[in-house]
Amino acid sequence: MNISSRRISRCFSRSATSRRPHFPCVEAHAVRESQLRQTTFGSIPSSVSSTESSESGPEPPYARPNPKSYHVYHDPAPLELTYASPLPSFDVAYETWGTLSPEKDNAILLHTGLSASSHAASTALNPAPGWWEKFIGPGKALDTNQFFIVCTNVVGGCYGSTGPSSIDPTTGTHYATNFPIVSIFDMVRAQFRLLDHLGIDTLYASVGCSLGGMQSLAAGWLHPERVGKIVSISGTARSSPSAVAMRYAQRILMADPNWNYGFYYDKLPPHTGMKLARQIATITYRSGPEWDLRFGRQMRPVLEQSPDKPRTPALCPDFLIETYLDYQGEQFCLKYDANSLIYISKAMDLFDLTASSLSANHLITSSLSASTPSLSFTPHQTSHSKSHPPPANPPPHLIDLAEGMQPLAKIPTLVLGVQSDILFTVEQQRETADALRMVGNEQVSYYELGGVWGHDTFLLDVLNVGGAIRGFLS
Repeated sequence: MNISSRRISRCFSRSATSRRPHFPCVEAHAVRESQLRQTTFGSIPSSVSSTESSESGPEPPYARPNPKSYHVYHDPAPLELTYASPLPSFDVAYETWGTLSPEKDNAILLHTGLSASSHAASTALNPAPGWWEKFIGPGKALDTNQFFIVCTNVVGGCYGSTGPSSIDPTTGTHYATNFPIVSIFDMVRAQFRLLDHLGIDTLYASVGCSLGGMQSLAAGWLHPERVGKIVSISGTARSSPSAVAMRYAQRILMADPNWNYGFYYDKLPPHTGMKLARQIATITYRSGPEWDLRFGRQMRPVLEQSPDKPRTPALCPDFLIETYLDYQGEQFCLKYDANSLIYISKAMDLFDLTASSLSANHLITSSLSASTPSLSFTPHQTSHSKSHPPPANPPPHLIDLAEGMQPLAKIPTLVLGVQSDILFTVEQQRETADALRMVGNEQVSYYELGGVWGHDTFLLDVLNVGGAIRGFLS
């Protein structure tokens, strides 16, 4: 390179540097990281300012609960696991509402979604609204004048129950990704050990939404003699490939360098990866029609915009829907443990009540499946809504699913789905109801809800979701 070429190169370099663009949405990650370097994980700020809040709207409350606001049951005995050696001991964080009857026959076990804590409703110890605040209380869907409600944080979680962020008693350090893979069944086994501790032999009902719907079905499957009724809202008896794919996309957070193979405790957490994961999750939780009504194609306000020139587009959040996703990711990325998100989402992927899957995981013997009477698909006249009739060609796994769901044949069950749900589609709710009826369960109540709230309908539609639950439990 001659002297003239070098001069041109230096001039171009200085020119490019001086014109370096400004991206507030990218620089916010560096600001957050700088703040985190000045503190330690555990005393981190709840969030860092986002480009726009866009916080208006019917959003469910999620927050890191104060350890003093919930109870912790410690079990010193090992917990059997589906895929690994038993946990040597474990904790279950829980909260309760209502009064347990002298006969202890009015208990309802409430199962949470993926990122929720045991704080489903306000209590004397924690008066903040819970994630199901409008469904729990006197005269509400879960009527505390009638029922004793128990809600736990699942094993694998980070809100008081044993999970990857817990201290491994054998090493004195955080489990991190040395924590064993857990299943939905393992979570339920831990919950029933808590019920044993509370002296509750039989549940009036097992109630759950989303991940909780899986747990609710698993509770009846593991302990059919101990569960009086089952409520599964926007859940499934078999994770679909599309749901697995959507959860897998969220585990992109493992590519965040701060994740460090899961060993980030007392270091910088993978906040950028968690923000991205939450944005992906939020897309699966709501629906396009809702966002069309709520945001349309509106743009964020811009100061000093000349009316004589077209708006200059930005590569950072520009549309209101973008600012909404940015805000949701920002609010969540430091409130929840990344490893818990990975582990619990994997447990959801693995959930499958088909006989072949249960047999492969040694949850049932092949002889049980072989002894199943011959099953065939006969649509029940009340299986589906009038606008969504039973499929002409049922899914090939339906008979296999029915064989696996035999233990639920005598438990009254409410299956509730939402037509705008893209994560746990109504097809999954229909096949759950059909499989139950195929094994002779004539006490299946099935409903589909309309509306635009998508998967989050179970959090927001108090009138219809609450009404269905209240009627079924009465």
